[in-house]
Amino acid sequence: MSPLAALLRRDLRIAWRIGGGAVVGVLFFLSVVVLMPFAIGPDVPLLKRIGPAVLWLGALLASLLTLDRLFTADQDDGSLDLILMGRVPLELSCVAKAAAHWIAAGLPLIVATPFAGILLNLEPQATVNVTLTLLAGTPALTLTGMIGAALAVTMRRGGLLLAVLVLPLSIPILIFGVAASNAAIDRGELGAPFSILCALSLISLVIGPIAAAASLRQGLD
Repeated sequence: MSPLAALLRRDLRIAWRIGGGAVVGVLFFLSVVVLMPFAIGPDVPLLKRIGPAVLWLGALLASLLTLDRLFTADQDDGSLDLILMGRVPLELSCVAKAAAHWIAAGLPLIVATPFAGILLNLEPQATVNVTLTLLAGTPALTLTGMIGAALAVTMRRGGLLLAVLVLPLSIPILIFGVAASNAAIDRGELGAPFSILCALSLISLVIGPIAAAASLRQGLD
């Protein structure tokens, strides 16, 4: 087994063992969706109109909930130093850790989206479109969040700092994710916002690991 595959497998095990992994994120995501109808009342047209935004906001907050553990477990057991000194480039190790986080925390949210769409009274096609936008956009949430996690791992009370760092970086992803979902509902096609959302994920794939690796090197020197 290659070092990157071993790191991916290890992080997946840790994600499921500490705090329930995907279960916690999905429960939080569904809690946000369930509480929204109680907050705005039994207004079905309004629920349909704001449904995509609610699903995206719930996915963003659920992803943020588990980001603080991205490097914390490695720092606690000393394996982060071994990763830094290993032969595998740190940027590739960051990609493997981001992939493990997305599989453990992001992918279950996408699977739970159709059930959440039912709670918001969304049409089946609208739910499918929102699910597609989350599939394209949640990798960007993980990769940009990894930068904040790398900055926060060497600081005291880094969990509080993590939200401050990650939320501004996530705003463009949230805007274009909701815009793509609304465009699909109104015009029947995902359109340009979906293309921009995919581009944000690709840009994050390039910038995120480099920035996270530089933050780890700088913070742990």
